[in-house]
Amino acid sequence: MINFLKKLFGIADPVDYAGLLATGAVIIDVRTKGEYSGGHVKGSLNIPLNELPQNLHRINRNRAVIVCCASGMRSRSAMTLLQEKGFVEVYNAGGWQSLKKYSL
Repeated sequence: MINFLKKLFGIADPVDYAGLLATGAVIIDVRTKGEYSGGHVKGSLNIPLNELPQNLHRINRNRAVIVCCASGMRSRSAMTLLQEKGFVEVYNAGGWQSLKKYSL
């Protein structure tokens, strides 16, 4: 019942991004190239959301994937798309600045 309520209200357990990155997770920043060039998480891969379907081959399916954008809207769409395409371990970190402290 608790898991149902968490899902219903969009409440997720905290994600250990540092742990995921330490085990090889990749950060995909789905903002535009211009936004990315204005600042990004060091070591992240920039694949704009509108280019993501054509670039799935660039993402290792055997690693956890952390998606980010400016606020969390595009990264939510990216997470859904990746899951629909068979990626199993995908996390929406929301805005890229929340991941800055985990720069690679």
